[in-house]
Amino acid sequence: MPTRVGYLVTLVALLSATWVGVASAAGAEPEVVTFPSADGKTTLTGYLFKLARPRSGRAPAVVMMHGRAGAYSQLANGVYDASTLSMRHQAWGQLWAESGYVALLVDGFGPRGFAKGFPRFSYDSRPPELDEVTIRPLDAYGALAYLRSRPDVVPDRIGLLGWSNGGSATIAAMSVDRRGMRAPTPANGFRAALAFYPACGLKGYFEAGYRPYGPVRVFMGTADEEVSPQRCSALVEKSRLNGGDIQIRLYEGASHSFDDPGRKRQTVQANADATDDAVKRAVSFFKQALAAVPTR
Repeated sequence: MPTRVGYLVTLVALLSATWVGVASAAGAEPEVVTFPSADGKTTLTGYLFKLARPRSGRAPAVVMMHGRAGAYSQLANGVYDASTLSMRHQAWGQLWAESGYVALLVDGFGPRGFAKGFPRFSYDSRPPELDEVTIRPLDAYGALAYLRSRPDVVPDRIGLLGWSNGGSATIAAMSVDRRGMRAPTPANGFRAALAFYPACGLKGYFEAGYRPYGPVRVFMGTADEEVSPQRCSALVEKSRLNGGDIQIRLYEGASHSFDDPGRKRQTVQANADATDDAVKRAVSFFKQALAAVPTR
């Protein structure tokens, strides 16, 4: 099967599906839930992807943080709900549900009046209440608290996944220097995290050094047109020298948003190859890091 249409085949038991197929497959829309951000003032909207094959007991979970374009499709046309989530978010949510996780996509922009998200080159004009280092990590911890309260989730087996701006928020959220958050550990915070093509400048907060409290894996393309793989490589190298459990995997020729299931990205062979590998590694990483025997 050609790489560009088959990158879920070896990862989950969807032998007849493709990544694009998962994104557009018929099935129940995710459940809409609300919960407070750890900022103490914002009620967030979340989209909950439940286990594809329900079972008794509890399951591990994944919190998902969208990028600067927001949670929804560019074709949403003013309708921002479960029916207009982007293909990437649908695909990953369904992947985790098929793989035995409860997955929660956090809409951190919509509740603050920016559901449409932001275009490229808008970084300096975005409002401070969307800051990926000081605010968005608090949204991630609000989602963590919500999942820990659910009877179907193993409370100490929750991972964090973010893309682009949400990837930056993921890195910041995992820091031992958490900027206003109580000191979590892998047992009471996130067990592990995945950051896809984050911006690693992080507003200069970690110039003195960065070290995550749990394992972090970063995935980027060398042809990323929005953020710097060199800067992220430097952050990771410096963190590893400081004892951080963090690794970066660079994909030759892959672009920003290389895992977007749309044809624009997946007809580029470097993106398709990167997606094959990154999805496989993501599933394997969380399988190991979040492994837990379901409990009643």
